[in-house]
Amino acid sequence: MAASPTPHDLDPTPIAGPASASTSKTPRADALREALASRVVVADGAMGTMLQAADPSLEDFQQLEGCNEVLNVTRPDIVASVHEAYFAVGVDCVETNTFGANFAALAEYDIAGRVGELSEAGARIAREVADSFTGRDGRQRWVLGSMGP
Repeated sequence: MAASPTPHDLDPTPIAGPASASTSKTPRADALREALASRVVVADGAMGTMLQAADPSLEDFQQLEGCNEVLNVTRPDIVASVHEAYFAVGVDCVETNTFGANFAALAEYDIAGRVGELSEAGARIAREVADSFTGRDGRQRWVLGSMGP
């Protein structure tokens, strides 16, 4: 009788192995695994603090004060400027402005139906800035998806 599958057997997510083993379907993910195995990889910091320092207006928040994820669609320039500031000082990775882009958090603002829109916009902004910096000097930059509770 065959053994029952374990959760690992059912999980299609690649497992990080030796840096020389290609465990991913994307070169970017392989490059991140290699970097993590061989050096210190530096990520960004306080996204919310940096966004608030830009002093967005209540209109920028679509009257949803404090909902930073709305800025992904109303003020992508502010969100991009935060990513740019971190990449300019040498970080390898930035997190998307999507920590609160989940049903529970957005339901507090009565916009739970916008999870996909705000998440996609946040990811797109971060990826565009990362690609721009990589294009300048050829050094790979990564985008990490930020998921809050």
